[in-house]
Amino acid sequence: MSSPHPYARELGGFLRARRTRLRPRDVGLEPGGRRKVTGLRREELALLAGLSTDYYQRIEQGRDVRPSDDVLAALAGALGLGDEERRHLFTLGRAARRPAPGPVRREPERVPESTRRLLRVTDTPAVVLGRHLDLLDWNPMAEALLGDPDGYPPDRLNMLLLLFDDARTGRRGCPDWERQALDYIGMMRAAVATDPTHPRATAIVGELSIRSAEFRRLWARHDIRESVCGTKTFRVPEVGDIVLDWDTYPLPGNPGPVMLVFTAEPDSADADRLRLLASLHEGRKGASLAGTL
Repeated sequence: MSSPHPYARELGGFLRARRTRLRPRDVGLEPGGRRKVTGLRREELALLAGLSTDYYQRIEQGRDVRPSDDVLAALAGALGLGDEERRHLFTLGRAARRPAPGPVRREPERVPESTRRLLRVTDTPAVVLGRHLDLLDWNPMAEALLGDPDGYPPDRLNMLLLLFDDARTGRRGCPDWERQALDYIGMMRAAVATDPTHPRATAIVGELSIRSAEFRRLWARHDIRESVCGTKTFRVPEVGDIVLDWDTYPLPGNPGPVMLVFTAEPDSADADRLRLLASLHEGRKGASLAGTL
């Protein structure tokens, strides 16, 4: 038996995750007696979407099906998907209609020199992330906030791997850790939707799935993030908690890296703490340099 089409497999997993989140009462159905499954049954969702149960089951199992746009629209409506989730569903469904991809030539990710210069003159923490959340470059303010990445092998400089590194997260706590993890996982899910067999994604997801039950739980949600922004609290022992807004900005390329920038509310206590942290970091660097002369 041939292996499932990679996009059909992703499509099935996404539909299954969304189906199990719904309850019969959410869609106007009576729950009936004791239920053996979490969420809607397959036949209930098929009924709501106007599909046969067998056909829907084959879609969810990633078998040889090529759902039309009308079928995808019916499923999106039955599941009550938002705009971002609907786009994700159509991305996977349309890709599943095409022949399974053969060998793909993947160019290494590069940071434009102009972007590196921009990082150096930016006076707020900023990093460049690859499509699979590899840390490609950073500025001194990011080093002050996040820690010095130079002690890690290049293949370990990945935001998901670092986030689930118990030794590291134990040193720098974060009260909204799960929300941050879901944002990064959602970005990875969006990247996987464009290239499910990419070896870097396979390696990262495979490693974390083996060693982290928490990652397996969050990854199984099939949440996606197309563009990400939010607020994050950094628990930094030297200066106390710092609350920063963060936004991502795409760089040239399709798909290309993104710049992730952290900013503090002007004239706030968080801005003062960030400046103090930068000053302390610069002082430590100066002391280290003096020790080498």
